[in-house]
Formats: sequence, C-alpha cells, structure tokens
Amino acid sequence: PRLFRLTEDRAVINRMGFNNEGLDNFVSNLQAYTGSVPLGANVGANKDSEDRVADYVRGVEAVAPHADYITINISSPNTPGLRGLQDKASLEALLTACGAAERNGKPVFLKVAPDLDAEAIADICGVVRGPGAWLSGLIVSNTTLARPESLQCADKDQAGGLSGAPLMDPSTDVLAAFARELTGAFDLIGAGGIASGADAYRKIRAGAHAVQFYSAMVYEGPGLAEQINKDLVRLLQADGFKSLAEAVGKDL
Repeated sequence: PRLFRLTEDRAVINRMGFNNEGLDNFVSNLQAYTGSVPLGANVGANKDSEDRVADYVRGVEAVAPHADYITINISSPNTPGLRGLQDKASLEALLTACGAAERNGKPVFLKVAPDLDAEAIADICGVVRGPGAWLSGLIVSNTTLARPESLQCADKDQAGGLSGAPLMDPSTDVLAAFARELTGAFDLIGAGGIASGADAYRKIRAGAHAVQFYSAMVYEGPGLAEQINKDLVRLLQADGFKSLAEAVGKDL
C-alpha cells in the first residue's frame, strides 16, 4: 500500500509519488477536457529527471495552452531531492528559467512545503520578489513529513506525506508567515487540514485569498465543498464583512 487512512486522526499518509504516463499523455488528457470548472495543472519533476529545471520549463510550456492555472510543485515529499529546489540558489535558477517560458498569460503558483523555518521562508520570499516576481502567488502548503505526537492511528509512522486535520495548525502558521513577509504583493492559496467552513475562514484570515482541500473529502465526501461555501457566507456575515476579500489577513 502507498496510501493510508488515519481514521482516528482524520488524516491521510500517502507516498504515491508522481505516477504518470508522460507529459504528452497528460497534455492529451487536458485537451480532452470540455468542462466549465477551472482546471489547474500541477507540474513536478520525475524522480529520474536528469535536468529538473529544463523539465519544469517544458512542463509549463506544454500545459499553458490548456490549463486555467499552473502549479510549480517543488514540495512533494515523495520525490527524492525535490524539496531541495526550495533552497535559495536552486529556486532562483528554477524561477528564472520558468519566468522566461511561454506561459500563455496563465496564472502560475509556486507550491511550498509546511516544513520550513523562518530563515527558509525569508529566503523563498526573497527569491519570489526577485526572479519570481512574475508569479501570481504561492500555494501554502503541501503535505508534511512531521509526525505530531497526537497521532493515534497504528499507521502513523508510515513513510510519506501527512495531510488532513493534523496539518491544519502548522500549515496555517506557515501561511501566515508568508503573508506577513509578502505583505499582499502576491495571492496566497491556503491548503492543509481544511475540513470545514471554519477551517477555510481561518486560512483566509491568516492571509489566504483562496483555499484548497482534499483529504477531508475522504471522510466527508465531495459535498463538503458546498457546505464550506455556505459556512463561509455565514461566518463572513457574522463578522460584518461584505466580501471574502475584506477578511483576507485580518488575523495577521
């Protein structure tokens, strides 16, 4: 198995990696999509990539004509060495190259890990404000390699990235740190541990302009999205906000 439900913890551990049939096949699937819901493309390097920067550039250019937005994922914990691209020099090289790529005017977001200290966050923000100034924003965050002592499930020590409820606090703390550092210059998408409208609202007040969630649907089903929207309306109105945008960063 490569995917584990930690039911008692409302969490998931996965070590799926980037399973795929190649970029050409992926682009073919993108071209076949005819729905009206915005579709994002998540670009990441394979573990056997010989030139990761070149592969990211090729990936961005290939999906740009067909996706509504693009994610440059440098934070999967299941691809050996991938998180090394978050280091200052490596990130400068990557964002310089991708910035020169043909992106068809599509928004591009950089997806980062939750396992970052203050120095790493400052370094990433410095690169984003420099060679990465063309980015639309950041997605904060991916899954974590940490294992909180609160975990109860027997599978808690499985290798892979931990997502779900235990990620809510640390990912929100990192989100707020990026929001304080970037001071509204870039859009931030909050991800990690969202399972309710209250969770989404907390991310927004911590600096998120939008949110993403996945693990909670394992337990709640796809109807959770509609419930979160309803809860957000109620929470915003209760606090006197006329729009979601008014609540962004209010807890910073």
